[in-house]
Amino acid sequence: MRWLRRLRRGCPRRRALSLVLRGADRPEPLEVAKAARAGPPRRDHATGHGVSESRLFSILIPAVGGQGGGVLAEWLVDAATVAGHTAHGTSIPGVAQRTGSTTYYVEIYSGDAKDPPTFSLYPVPGALDVLLAPEFLEVGRAIELGMPSPEITTIVASTHRLFSIHEKMATGRAIHPLGELEAAARAFSRTLVAFDALAVAREHGSEVNAVLLGALAASDALPVGPDAFREAIQKKGIQVEANLRGFDVGLARGREGAETPLPVTRRPFRTPPALAESLTVFPDVLRPLVGEALARLIDYQDEKYAALYLERLAPFVGADRDHALAEIVARHLAVWMTYEDAIRVADLKTRASRFERIRRDARLKDAEIEVTDFLKPDLDEIYGVLPYRLVAPFARWAERRWPRGRSTVGQHVKTTSILGFLRLWLLAKLRPLRPISYRAQREHERMERWLTAVRRSAEWNTALACEVARAAQLVKGYGEVRRRLTGLFDDLIQRALQAGSLETLQGRKATVATELTAAYRRLVLQGPEQEGKAAALAADVMTRLERNEPDAALAAITGSGAGG
Repeated sequence: MRWLRRLRRGCPRRRALSLVLRGADRPEPLEVAKAARAGPPRRDHATGHGVSESRLFSILIPAVGGQGGGVLAEWLVDAATVAGHTAHGTSIPGVAQRTGSTTYYVEIYSGDAKDPPTFSLYPVPGALDVLLAPEFLEVGRAIELGMPSPEITTIVASTHRLFSIHEKMATGRAIHPLGELEAAARAFSRTLVAFDALAVAREHGSEVNAVLLGALAASDALPVGPDAFREAIQKKGIQVEANLRGFDVGLARGREGAETPLPVTRRPFRTPPALAESLTVFPDVLRPLVGEALARLIDYQDEKYAALYLERLAPFVGADRDHALAEIVARHLAVWMTYEDAIRVADLKTRASRFERIRRDARLKDAEIEVTDFLKPDLDEIYGVLPYRLVAPFARWAERRWPRGRSTVGQHVKTTSILGFLRLWLLAKLRPLRPISYRAQREHERMERWLTAVRRSAEWNTALACEVARAAQLVKGYGEVRRRLTGLFDDLIQRALQAGSLETLQGRKATVATELTAAYRRLVLQGPEQEGKAAALAADVMTRLERNEPDAALAAITGSGAGG
């Protein structure tokens, strides 16, 4: 069967095609009794987007759950029908951004409806006319599969990001750079129309799919006019007014030539008025960061707690101090001091702004909304909010009893009910007890050890001090994950100080200690599978340093693949 002639996809056949397999005297199979009929509909592409000849157009929609990819595909099919063309749509289900997004594929034939082609269920890589992506990472996925072509493909995409599971699961920062996605989209598209459709949709009370449909209509990539798209939206009958509004906004945005992603807008830094004078001792480059940190700390606890932050940061600030080190310490210290305990979680879940946001996102003005929070605290998180003196003996017993993990208590709390809300609200009211809680005692003891290690490292080498300061990035997560990472953090700090002290005694500038600290942190941030490698590397490097073999130690770090 492998010698059968390959039939071109899209060629209509009215009957079986007879073939003669090639033999020794026939290099190619021969077609028997070739039918006298017109050629198949063309899939080659015209030089311009405004197409008048008969051919087949292919549109791929790699959808993210909840953004209306199915409705968008139906709009395309209905609009093509309204415009007098033949269209076909299909979908391949998937779990968005986990095992692959749900892809919707539409083909539109602009020729004679009496002689339609055989439509395909899936696009041909490199022969795609339109890639319509409701989320920017999906453009990268399609490029990886080879779908778009720089000669023929129009890419219409929203530049906002919904982080994938792999980006969220990583211990370190694994967010795919927006600049790389933009560069790839430009390289693999004939025309790129990209902007933050989610922000536009929210601003005008519409949906992303309607805004992108308008941008597609403005691109003239399909033989379908704006009026046909509007009629398709009306025919579908789903939030017609809002979707038409979004379509018109997207149409206008597409005609403006929105070919580049909008710059990422950041919330301006805040400065609490009560502590504004305290910022005068900081250099200009640090004031916005410290101001935001103070606002965050006051929201988390109170002004006294924010003053403690300034007190801890003071040794790293001054005319003779390194501003880069001060910035690293200021950033990580603020995040660490606002660790999310059960009190903080309860506080955030019972704020009025949260319920307002849920109602706004659901776009339900008068309907009753039920919110159920799924909580699974372990013993550490439960007794961690209680006073240290009260629960310290029990905590020590629990650590001996369950050294590899504590028991968890699964809870489903209906926060919109009176009892459910009251339960979390009362927990949030324990905030005044936080400074004397068992969790606070443990966290602040570790913070002080970290700050002491940073100051000690700064005496040897500023680069080493910066790496020790960055090690606070490992202190994150909840439950067993946090216990595991804080254990690695403690080991890293100990190794950094040992290596730095040893190199100083040997008359060097703690170069190996700096590289080891950076490599250890990078390995841990790559994920749990690299944590054992980080510990083994540290042990190997320390052994080489004790033998006064710095070059061999550096070679071991470089060979680990985590060197700078």
